[in-house]
Parts: sequence; C-alpha cells; structure tokens
Amino acid sequence: MKVSAVSRSGKDVVKGGLELSDSATVADLQEAIHQRTKKFYPSRQRLTLPLKPGSKEKPVVLNYKKSLKDYCDGNHLTVVFKDLGTQVSYRTLFFFEYLGPLLLYPIFYYFPVYQFFGYKGERVIHPVQTYALYYWCFHYFKRIMETFFVHRFSHATSPLSNVFRNCAYYWTFGSYIAYYVNHPLYTPAT
Repeated sequence: MKVSAVSRSGKDVVKGGLELSDSATVADLQEAIHQRTKKFYPSRQRLTLPLKPGSKEKPVVLNYKKSLKDYCDGNHLTVVFKDLGTQVSYRTLFFFEYLGPLLLYPIFYYFPVYQFFGYKGERVIHPVQTYALYYWCFHYFKRIMETFFVHRFSHATSPLSNVFRNCAYYWTFGSYIAYYVNHPLYTPAT
C-alpha cells in the first residue's frame, strides 16, 4: 500500500511517500514516518484524513490501533500530518506540578520570608500552622505517589509547554497560600 503524508499546507513530509504492507496499522505508519524523519517520533505525530475543499467538518483523526485499510478505498492513502511538538509523559508533568508545592510550603514555614518585606516583630508559630504544614505535605506527597502507582492516563504524552503553564499555576498559588498561612500576623480561627 502506498501512503503519502502531507502537511496541512500540502507539502510532503516524507519525500516519495511510504510503501507499507496491506496489513499495516496506523502505528506502523507512524513508526515508518519516524524511521524516515527521526525528529517526528510517534507520540509527536497527529495523522488525519484530508478534508474535502470547503468542508466545515472536523478532520478524522487516525486511531493508531486500526488498520490503514479501514481508512482507505484502494491501494493509495493520503494522510495529513501535524507535528504536535515536543512531548513529555503525563507522569513527568504531574510529578513536577506537585513537587513545587511540596517543597515550597516548608520553605515558608521554616524560613520566615516575611522579614524581607519589612516585618520586624517576633514570630509565634500556632499549632494550626504546624498542622497545615503536615496536611499540605501529606496531600502533595499522596498526589505524587498516586501519579506513579495508581493513575492510568488515556493519552501517553502532553506538550512540553503544559509543564511550564501547569507548574506556574501550582507553584504560584502554593507559594501564595504558604505565605499567608505562615505569616506572623496570621490569627487562627477560634
């Protein structure tokens, strides 16, 4: 079977196309593209069927488990290739998301950063602040352990940019909470 992989602009991704067996799957096609273009490993590829001109439909995404025959009428198939960019596993993404709050909160508890902002008074640590530290650290440690030992992910990878965006969110708000809970002017509820 002859398969042509083209970009969305119509340029050939693999010059001359690919020759695959009639029993080949979409995963075999992705591996063949990877063999010819080392940069595009399979989890970085998104393959769809081309749309007819003027069509308002969404393109059909090829399922890596299915046979190429399922998407083809004859002996030639054209697929549209999209580079998804650098990918990381979801385990890596979640590990770094949760590692920040786990490490940053104790810094605010043990090292009084509020002194850098002009506070000169003596620090009193309330029991509720200590409990908050324990619960916070347990919560994020549990999340990291779940990431490695419990969760099954529907997708193998996520774009690398999501690591930076998600870490910025978790780390910023973790620091925000830690600063105010561990501030010397914190007064526990009665």
